[in-house]
Amino acid sequence: MKYVCVDCHAEYDWTDRRYRCRCGGLLSLRYDKKPIDFRALETHRDRSLWRYRGALPPFDPQVISAVTMGEGGTPLVGIGPKVWGKADYLMPTLSFKDRGAVMLVCAMLQQGVRSCVIDSSGNAATSVAAYCTRVGISCEVFVPSYTSAKKVEQIEAHQATVHRIEHTREDTARAAIEFVESTGAFYASHIFNPLFWEGTKTYVYELYEQFGGRLPEVLVLPVGNGTLLMGAILALDELMGWNAITHYPLIVAVQAANCAPLAATFASGSAGVLTVETKPTLAEGIASAAPARGNEIIAAMRRVGGRFVTVSEREILEARDTLARRGLYVELTSAANHAGYLAAFGSSSMEEAVIPLCGAGLKSAH
Repeated sequence: MKYVCVDCHAEYDWTDRRYRCRCGGLLSLRYDKKPIDFRALETHRDRSLWRYRGALPPFDPQVISAVTMGEGGTPLVGIGPKVWGKADYLMPTLSFKDRGAVMLVCAMLQQGVRSCVIDSSGNAATSVAAYCTRVGISCEVFVPSYTSAKKVEQIEAHQATVHRIEHTREDTARAAIEFVESTGAFYASHIFNPLFWEGTKTYVYELYEQFGGRLPEVLVLPVGNGTLLMGAILALDELMGWNAITHYPLIVAVQAANCAPLAATFASGSAGVLTVETKPTLAEGIASAAPARGNEIIAAMRRVGGRFVTVSEREILEARDTLARRGLYVELTSAANHAGYLAAFGSSSMEEAVIPLCGAGLKSAH
C-alpha cells in the first residue's frame, strides 16, 4: 500500500506515520484490490464488512482477528414508501464510525503503534478508543467542549484520556494536531487518514447486496468532514470500474443550515470552500465550519452529479420525532439525514432512497 499526495503525487509507504505530504497536501491511498464476486458472497457465512476482504487493505489476518468486533452487516428498515433507513447504529459502539475505525486500528496494530491521538465531535473518537482498548493502544481524545456528555462517558469507559477544547470543532482539530506534532504520537484521524474511507465504503457494498445486485436511485448522506460521503463515492467508483453498475445514484448531501459551508460553496460554483457564518447546531456530528477535505468533497460531488440540501434545527427535531414514532431512536445528526430527504423530495417521492441511521439516540444530549 502507498499513500499518494493529492496535490504533488508524492508517494509514501503506508507505514510512514505522516498525516500530510511534505508539500502540505492531503493523502489518498493506493493498493491492489480484487473486484468483489458478489455472487460468491451469497453463501458466505461472515456477515461483517470483512466479507469484502479482497477489496480492503491487506492487513494480516491475525491483526484483523485481534481488532474486529464483527462490525458491518447492518439491516435495512422501511421508513416510508420506497424509503429505507440503513441501521448503522447497530454497530459495536452504536455508530457507523466503526467501519472506518477498525481500519485505522488494524493499521496501528500491524505497525506496532502504542499510542495515538484523535479529534472528533464524539462518535469517531468513541469508536477509535473502543478498538484501541481491545489491543492495548493508548488513546488521547480531543473533543469540543459541547460534545454530548453521553459520548464523553462512553469514550472514558474505553480508557481513553479526554481533552475538552473550548470554542469550535476547528479549534479542537488544531489542539490535537499541536499535540501530535509536539509528541510524535500517531494521528488516528478519520479526516486526514484515507484508511478510514476504506471502511466506510463498505456501506455501499452492503447496499449493493441488499438490493440484489444494484443500488437504490438515491443515497442520502450526511456531510461535515465527509467520511461517509467520500467512502461511498470511493465504493461507487470501484463498482463502476468493475462494471457492477453503469451510472451513479443521485447523492444528496445533507448539512445543517446553521453550519453549511459546503452547501454554500456548491451553490456558488466556487472550487474552494467558502468561509461562511456558522452557528451551533443540534447535529453536532456534521458541525464542521472548515472541513479539511472540503475541496475534494466539492469536486467529487460535482463529478458524480450530486446535490446538497440544508435543514433547520426545527426540521432536525421533527425528523427525530418522526423516526422515533416508527420505532427508530437515532441521534440528532442521523435525524438530519431524514430531514434532508424530506427537504429534497417531500413525503411522497416514488424514487428509491436509503438514509443512513448513523448513530443511536442514546448518544444525543437532547
